Amino acid sequence: MRHLFKLLMATALLLTFAEAKEFVIDNSHSNVGFSAKHMMISNVKGSFNAYNAEIDYDAEKKIFNKLSAKIEAASVDTGIAKRDDHLRSGDFFDVEKFKTIDFVMTSMKDGKVQGKLTIHGITKDIILESTIHGVVKDFQGHQRVGFSLEGKLNRKDFGLTWNKILEGGGLTVSDTINIAIEVEAIEL
Repeated sequence: MRHLFKLLMATALLLTFAEAKEFVIDNSHSNVGFSAKHMMISNVKGSFNAYNAEIDYDAEKKIFNKLSAKIEAASVDTGIAKRDDHLRSGDFFDVEKFKTIDFVMTSMKDGKVQGKLTIHGITKDIILESTIHGVVKDFQGHQRVGFSLEGKLNRKDFGLTWNKILEGGGLTVSDTINIAIEVEAIEL
């Protein structure tokens, strides 16, 4: 009887992990974006063009078992070369010294992805709202998952403190940075 119980428990454990699958980002259908207020009157948007992630997603439970990402800080792109060079400089990302921005999920509950985000050599906890858009089979028969992650961070928490005070008051760059990530990933 004891052996039967162990066999049933092992089978149940295997079935639990059977639905979890590893995925790789399809960079041509994904975007790692951000926005910040400029001079308190407009939003400037940007993205990072070089990134990768390890994704273990359970389609049945609609949760990530693992989600980690590495972004090349020098790939920042706002569409304005002068601004991008400033963001790469020691005033902001200091990409010569801090080459990557890293994220490692620590848990997921009720659509919230909690994890550790490292920017500029400083690691802080962050919560990102996740939306799973669905899982489909592509034309080659590969399974794909689409999801969004959104959140906010205070850039000063990560040592990104450069700013200038405007003549009429206020700051050139907001402290709050909005994160907007869209991912399409392909099953390995």
